Amino acid sequence: MNLRNDYSTVMQTGNLTGNLMKSALRTLLAVLALATISVAAEPPDAPSNIAPAEAMPIEAVVVGTGHQFVAPRPSPEAKVIDRKFVALALISSGSTFADSYTTLFARQNWLAGKQGVCNVEVQSAYLYGTHPTVGRAYAIASLKSVGSVAASYYLRKHHNRFWSVPLVANSILSLQGVTQNMRACN
Repeated sequence: MNLRNDYSTVMQTGNLTGNLMKSALRTLLAVLALATISVAAEPPDAPSNIAPAEAMPIEAVVVGTGHQFVAPRPSPEAKVIDRKFVALALISSGSTFADSYTTLFARQNWLAGKQGVCNVEVQSAYLYGTHPTVGRAYAIASLKSVGSVAASYYLRKHHNRFWSVPLVANSILSLQGVTQNMRACN
């Protein structure tokens, strides 16, 4: 017990010394910070405050006698529908209708009662139905083609450099569907 009391007395004395050191260090840092700030001078005056108005240089206007300024002519607006646009639209529409045509293989297999081949639409049943009719398959193809061409036309008209993305994406997805149908249903 006696050792414990001696230890707590030392700690209290050490704590007092620690507080004094912290206080002295903080005071020293504050004095140093304020001393460096007080030495700083005011910013210099602007030249307009020092020089009299008569001494200010006057800018002379020089009239040029050279060539006249000619505004650049606006370039004629590029055609929205050109050969590249028509080619991509034909490829996209052709692949979409090929996808719908090969999707009808499932219906033909179902009507013929074939077993062991696809006779139900599985991949896009939400779009075509499980046994797609001819009208529905080609209506879906028409909507996909018109939608991708319209989106590309809009993007190209508004000078977006990604105008071909709807056509290319529609082509890729449709050709993937054609490949899937040819492998599974034919």
